[in-house]
Amino acid sequence: MVEVVRAAGKEGQERLERLRNRFVEADSGCRDAVSEILQQVRQDGDQAVLEYTRRYDAPEMELGGLRVAPEEFERAREEVDPAFLETLGLAVQRIRTFHEREMEDSWMLTREDGTITGRLVRPVDSAGLYVPGGQGGSTPLVSSVLMNGIPAAIAGVERRVMVTPPNQEGLVNPALLVAAREIGISEVYKTGSAWAIAALAYGTPTIPRVDVIVGPGNQYVAEAKRQVMGRVRIDMIAGPSEVLILADDSAEPAFIAADMLAQAEHDPQAAALLITTSAEVGKEVGKELESQLEQLSRAEIARTALRDHGAILLVDSLDQAVALANEIAIEHLELQIRDPWAWLPKIRHAGAIFLGSHTPEAAGDYVAGPNHVLPTMGTARISSALGVETFLKKSSIISYSAQALQQDAEHIQRLAALEGLTAHGNSVAIRVKRGE
Repeated sequence: MVEVVRAAGKEGQERLERLRNRFVEADSGCRDAVSEILQQVRQDGDQAVLEYTRRYDAPEMELGGLRVAPEEFERAREEVDPAFLETLGLAVQRIRTFHEREMEDSWMLTREDGTITGRLVRPVDSAGLYVPGGQGGSTPLVSSVLMNGIPAAIAGVERRVMVTPPNQEGLVNPALLVAAREIGISEVYKTGSAWAIAALAYGTPTIPRVDVIVGPGNQYVAEAKRQVMGRVRIDMIAGPSEVLILADDSAEPAFIAADMLAQAEHDPQAAALLITTSAEVGKEVGKELESQLEQLSRAEIARTALRDHGAILLVDSLDQAVALANEIAIEHLELQIRDPWAWLPKIRHAGAIFLGSHTPEAAGDYVAGPNHVLPTMGTARISSALGVETFLKKSSIISYSAQALQQDAEHIQRLAALEGLTAHGNSVAIRVKRGE
């Protein structure tokens, strides 16, 4: 299913070139369809949101049922398993503790002439959290609620809104509602896809607009976020999930295969990659992929992903492996090698880095603490994980004394004259003259 090939060979080079250039724009059909949806919601508001929700998710949905009612939250609490509540509490505590370290402070600088400059850090007023439906609500993506909602709360966002597609009966999985309530979200709307993004971006009588939209979704959600970006802030344009594992001859093939399959089961487009210095490890990983695959509930999805986007590349050294990893700039990078901490300083581009054979990427998805919303498609070269800063904005602070302006006046006027902006220069000159 996945053959070992030398990275330096023709096939390996072709594979690496595809990886370096894997950023993809939405196809024109998706772009046009999303554009029409956005326009309909902008024009018809609630009626458009309701019509799309009925057509694709819940045929009997009524306008008054779009917002989750208080009694639905209460009922959800009674329907979830006590063991889930224990795990939820652990995950919340871990994610909150990690993200509290990300909070930025306002700061000031002063000069002897009385000038004060600084930066004022403030949260946005509102944020919209998109949570995918998860196979008609049967596989609730609780981790998405936590990874998006907790950083927003730490940032101090006053209004946090969650949108998620309902099932055919117009209901939301109780686990999602309990998770939302656990982190202080009580405004939840039962709508999804591009029309939910449109409602968050433009606002409707039922769903007021927000300032930031975050959360994963299908290609229509991603394209909708792309098209409203600028009107609102978004977290990132997410592509298919991806993992790259660097391994030497000390690595355990069964662990590597398990982690590759953990990515491959996400989506037929997911990329599960191994770069290894050991031909024997690569060969054994191939065997493990075959044997472990048969045990999976999403075996066909994983098989397709591995066949179309999987790779096992053989290199001569860890230096070469790390250099390729930096070029690829993967979403999830695992270092299943001797002394991974010694190689960490050489990693420049990765969404998240997992060190050691006992650190599966799945730990980062759920309870380790760091955010699992990460840059894909090579954008780890320029982007970071979602965090508290996603929900913060910064204002510059500038205060001059009369003495400070007198000292800087000549410099300001000189630069203004060079740029041909005489009013700029005059705004300084008039103050200097009055102060004489």
